[in-house]
Amino acid sequence: MKKIAFLLFFMVFCVEAQEKDTLSVKNVTASIELYKYYNLKKDTIQIDTSLTIQDEYRYNYLRKDTYGLLPFANEGYLYTQLDFSKKKSVILPQFGFQAKHITYLEADDINYYSVPTPYTDIYFKTVMRQGQSLDALLSVNTKRNLNFTIANKSIRSIGDYYNNLTSSGHFRFSSSYYTLNKKYYLNAHFAGQDIFNQENGGISNLTQFEIENPAFTQRERLDVYFNDASSKLKGNRFFIDHFYKFREVNSLVFKHQFSYENKFYEFIQNTPVARLGVATTQLINNKTRFNALYNKFGVSFLTKKLGELQFFIDQYATNTFYNTSNVFTPIASLPSNLRNTIVTLGGQYEFYRAKWRFVVLAQNGLSSKPTSNFEVTATYKIDQYNAITISGQQTSKIPDNTYVLSQSSYQNFNWYNSFANEKISKLNFEAKTKWLNISGQYSLLTDHLYFYNTQERIDSLMVKPFQYGKTIQYYAVEIAKEIKYKKFALDNRIKFQQVTQEDAILNVPKFIIRNTFYYTNAVFKKAMLLQMGVTCNYFTKYYADDYVPVIGEFFVQKTTKIGDFPLLDFFVNARVKQTRIYLKAEHINALFGKNDYYNAPNYPYRDFKIRFGLEWNFFK
Repeated sequence: MKKIAFLLFFMVFCVEAQEKDTLSVKNVTASIELYKYYNLKKDTIQIDTSLTIQDEYRYNYLRKDTYGLLPFANEGYLYTQLDFSKKKSVILPQFGFQAKHITYLEADDINYYSVPTPYTDIYFKTVMRQGQSLDALLSVNTKRNLNFTIANKSIRSIGDYYNNLTSSGHFRFSSSYYTLNKKYYLNAHFAGQDIFNQENGGISNLTQFEIENPAFTQRERLDVYFNDASSKLKGNRFFIDHFYKFREVNSLVFKHQFSYENKFYEFIQNTPVARLGVATTQLINNKTRFNALYNKFGVSFLTKKLGELQFFIDQYATNTFYNTSNVFTPIASLPSNLRNTIVTLGGQYEFYRAKWRFVVLAQNGLSSKPTSNFEVTATYKIDQYNAITISGQQTSKIPDNTYVLSQSSYQNFNWYNSFANEKISKLNFEAKTKWLNISGQYSLLTDHLYFYNTQERIDSLMVKPFQYGKTIQYYAVEIAKEIKYKKFALDNRIKFQQVTQEDAILNVPKFIIRNTFYYTNAVFKKAMLLQMGVTCNYFTKYYADDYVPVIGEFFVQKTTKIGDFPLLDFFVNARVKQTRIYLKAEHINALFGKNDYYNAPNYPYRDFKIRFGLEWNFFK
């Protein structure tokens, strides 16, 4: 970390930052509009160095708006998902350990750049205790049609509570290329990620946290469940996406996508604890390995008037495995691996005409394990300020591997199951207007998979996977509106959620609210743009899922509700040329309110903190 910090500060002094509108390098002037990046969906985004309220929302470890996510006490650790509508439906079986994947960068999260001159983006933010969070990116076009980008995001934070250190690294290298005749295009990347967390299992005596005792204001003094447990999620991915088209329009297009990824999740504990049940070894060292190979071949016909019609076939082969095969009672035998080979055949039609955009996708499994996915999206763009989107999706999803197979030195966490596919139907509506933004979702879930603690006690965890054979209906409506008056603004966002079910399986807060009142003004003869304000986040009480680190998953619980407390943050931000400066006092009402704020039944939310950070953009 010290070497990386030194390199970054060296770059700060070596790179000459220019004005916002134009960037000059060796007598060559490049407009800021030419600096762009895009994702696999070909959504192109212009690099923006301005300072808006959205930059304030995105200034966090995930570097995206975390509305609907509640971060745990230590930075980069876990997030409680308040907003169920943001959960993605993937038809292919995943590795599992989903709670640990919130900070893991998937293939869709990698961006590809096009810059006329070398571009550098640096993110820095202080953490809870003894460490820092850093994300640095350097992008260079060696030629107009060839780009190389290297980036690394890392964090180290001891945290306020005992045995809760976070230490992670996310290295990315990406490249994009196209031939000068613009017939062949290539995007490729490598991602190496290492997410390490000490796991304390939460505080074991809630009274120590909730009472006003000065001895426990130093949070490391609070008793926790695990004193020597840790987890690690590590993965490497090689990815290629390329296509060739014979002509610019009215042409055949051949497409290919390839991905190879290997991962492992490891839970280590030097001393077994009774809370997790009977252990068969004195040293707990559970390690689950996972390999995934994906190939997709497609051919499409691209026309100017009728859009693009594509047919494709893909193969997804995975292997989840352990080094040994354990034998426990009452389970007679557990296999040492779980293999999946899934072949699907599909078609997609995209149509763009005037203000309309239609996308239809149909995909169905050909292998012995059936799976299917049908999606329809229609967008009507009235003008640059107003647009309406309606979409629907119906998915039959193969269970993730952690639901099917688990091996552990703790007897309670061993299973080998055969579950039916999860069936998920969604209908979404979104209207973006100059007056307000409104969106809604209706979801119907059948054969929903979940984890549940059969002991129904916080101090005893016997978490097992279950399948809910009855239907679950989920409704959500979200409204967002920003009101501006001169140099003042009030940004509002509210979400209403409702679940209809016979048993309390899917639990969400009914309301999620965020209000930000802020002031923006140019000061010091307009050399600095100043932004200051206060944000209030709130959600109603509900039975939030708890967390078990042995399998890196959240599980359903019906004993303790959390929520119904405000989170007040005061911030002062500034922009000088391409540098954005952030200063925030987080959760200021913790100084005078009750200690009743939790992420999960025994995981407290963050205390009051003052944190500082910077975002630098350099165009050389």
